[in-house]
Amino acid sequence: MEIRWVDVRQIDEVLAAPHLFDEPPTAEWAERFLTWPGHHLAMGYLDDVAVGFVSGVEMTHPDKGTEMFLYELAVDESSRGRGVGRALVEALAARARELGCYGMWVLTDADNDAALATYRAGGATEQSDHVMLTWHFE
Repeated sequence: MEIRWVDVRQIDEVLAAPHLFDEPPTAEWAERFLTWPGHHLAMGYLDDVAVGFVSGVEMTHPDKGTEMFLYELAVDESSRGRGVGRALVEALAARARELGCYGMWVLTDADNDAALATYRAGGATEQSDHVMLTWHFE
């Protein structure tokens, strides 16, 4: 598998892989994500076909420093179980280390066994009983 870090110059690669996203990406939102400092997107390819991606966002706080938030991970259903997700998670963790982040974190559903297995295989070790609350703005 080949992992490619995507920036705004490769926006067409993002737009050409709508099957990997919850909703088809738009040029406006992809450009915004890819041009903001601290935003990262890597895509995984098998035989030059996009089969997965991982996105991360650097988060800095005055008393903590910078950590990487693993925003989203997706692997095409036909490519699951082949190490694509693990490789993408490991790539983001390596980038976070290179950038001097003190750690990386992700949220997922407690019953998402595939995601939990992938994150653990990619080096995640801690669990918590945190509760996520959300605000939805119309």
